[in-house]
Amino acid sequence: MKSRPPATSDTSEAATTETLRRQYESGAMVEELVAASGMSSGTVLQRLHDAGTLMRTSWQTRRMRQDPRARRRLAAHLRTLYEQHGKTLIEIAAAAGETRRGARRLLVEAGGTVRTTQQSLRMRAAARAAERHKLALSLRKKYAAGASVPELAEEANYSVATVYRLLHAADSRMRPQHGHGPSGTSGSRS
Repeated sequence: MKSRPPATSDTSEAATTETLRRQYESGAMVEELVAASGMSSGTVLQRLHDAGTLMRTSWQTRRMRQDPRARRRLAAHLRTLYEQHGKTLIEIAAAAGETRRGARRLLVEAGGTVRTTQQSLRMRAAARAAERHKLALSLRKKYAAGASVPELAEEANYSVATVYRLLHAADSRMRPQHGHGPSGTSGSRS
């Protein structure tokens, strides 16, 4: 016997569909709705279609964006993507359907400051370091729960040496390694 979905899902889906429609009709592009909602573009398009939304062509969107309020909303959205999500000018230009130069202009109009190349590189390096630290902590937790280093290496798609480095970087308490040395006894590597 199939269980029925909770009643709230229908109402929340309807609210989401109506919200998507309102945002689209006020000038948002499908790509922006996808980024904001976390849904796939196919789902967003299907919900817009289900709501009876009249879809625009690209030139209609450009014309609509010449409206000062719509331009300010777009500029604010691009600034958020650039400053809070660490996107590059090229990435925000693609999200806005603009050139890199046009996206830069909108960013400045919204009060944003364009990063230097060095600032962007430092920001990306910090993000990579944070991801690496997160991975190291995850590996440490699994290692402490009993997983072996070769198992972790295979699961994470890294070499055994890299997993050892990550475990050491996370200050993991390492288990003794057995089966190494001149006696030739075999055992598993921890």
